[in-house]
Formats: sequence, structure tokens, C-alpha cells
Amino acid sequence: MLKTKRQQAIVALCELHGVVTVKFIQEQLNVSDMTIRRDLDELASQNLLIRVHGGAKSLNFENEKPTELSHGEKKQLHSREKEFIAKKAAEAIHENDTVFLGPGTTIELMTKYLPKKKLRIITNSLPVFNLLTTNDHYDLYLIGGAYRKITGAFVGSIANETIQKLSIQKAFVGVNGIMEEFVSTFSIEEGKFQQLVLDKAQQKFLVADAYKFNQSDFYNFYNLNEIDALYTDDTISEVVKNHYEQYTNIIH
Repeated sequence: MLKTKRQQAIVALCELHGVVTVKFIQEQLNVSDMTIRRDLDELASQNLLIRVHGGAKSLNFENEKPTELSHGEKKQLHSREKEFIAKKAAEAIHENDTVFLGPGTTIELMTKYLPKKKLRIITNSLPVFNLLTTNDHYDLYLIGGAYRKITGAFVGSIANETIQKLSIQKAFVGVNGIMEEFVSTFSIEEGKFQQLVLDKAQQKFLVADAYKFNQSDFYNFYNLNEIDALYTDDTISEVVKNHYEQYTNIIH
């Protein structure tokens, strides 16, 4: 493919999806990783897209409000890394556990790796719930409340009241950002619910790809010092890992 056509295709993918990764572009155009990165740098210098870590986003996406990524956009980002985390985190779940699984694309992937044994599973995520309904091994509980379509999660006062009445052995919660000892998310309501879940859980686990470190979102909802372990992927640098291990156990 000629350079001009290739770069036009990259801009078109950005406009269509809002956010695209280098890997996603590579799969669509069948060109090398290095070529795509050069193209993205060149297109960004021409103000045709915005370069971000691991990919790019459209100019229109930068100006949209709110800036929270949609469920579909999140599924595109760092898919290999999320698969790695999901498989590793699922190893902590054992027969007869009572487990909370929060919303998020990494936790959705965890459903593939759960043991096919007796489990009690609680979730406020409609996508997670739907992925688990066909498995007869699980006692499944969906927490209701106000529905956030962008993440597929139920939140608000009804969800908060319900979760405080339940006992949880192990909770798995996703985050949008990790900055020093604080973890953050976009939505105050989702963050408040996740705080209540973690407070209730005997064992508290976070899942986050390595790109979330040294990033922050709108609402800080928990402190890493109170977390038992944070599952991340194998791209995390030793420097970042060593720094954040002062706060919690980093598993990758």
C-alpha cells in the first residue's frame, strides 16, 4: 500500500473509532509496527490526529465531552495485555468462593478463565452477568440500580444499599488510573460503589494494564495501601513495578 493511501486509511480508522492502537491498525492494514508508528508521528505533526501512548485518537475525539471512553473503545485498547491480566487474576479464584466481579473489559475477559466449579458470583456489570448466565456451576447475583450505558454498570443508591448487605470474600475491580497511592475512575457514582465493594471484601484485588500507571482520572476512589494485590500485564517496567510495590503487591 502506498504511503499516502496508508496514512489516509489510518486517519479514517481514527475518525471511525475515536481511539485506535498500533496493534489494531497493524491488523487492519497488514503493515509493520515501526511503519505505523512513523506514520502516526507524521500525521500528528500535520495535526491530522493526536498521538497517544500506544496509538492515536481523532481530533474530534479530543474535543468530545465527556472524555470517558465507551465500552467498545476500551475493548480495542491493549487487548493482549488485558487477556494476560484476566488469566492471571482468575487463578486467585477457587471453588466455593464468594466473588465480586466489577465492570470493565479486563474483568469481562476473566469470565473465560474462571474455574468450572461451584462459585457464588456477584456483579453490577450487565456484560459480565450476560457472559456467565450459561454456566450452571455458578450462583449468580446481579446488583441493580441506575444503569450507566457507557460502561454497562448499575450504580447509585439502590446498588450502594444492596452491596452493603452482602458478604464478599474476594473482590476484583478495574481502574482508569493509578497515581502514587491513589486509584481513580471517571464516574463518581461508579467510584463510590467500587469503594463500598472493596470495603466489604475480605480480599481486595485491582486489575489494570501497565498503561494505567502514572495516570489519573476524575475521581480517586481508593488507596493502594489497602489493596491486597494489583494484577497487571508483563509490559510493566521494573522501575514502575518497584515504585508501586511500596503501596501493594504487584502481580504480573
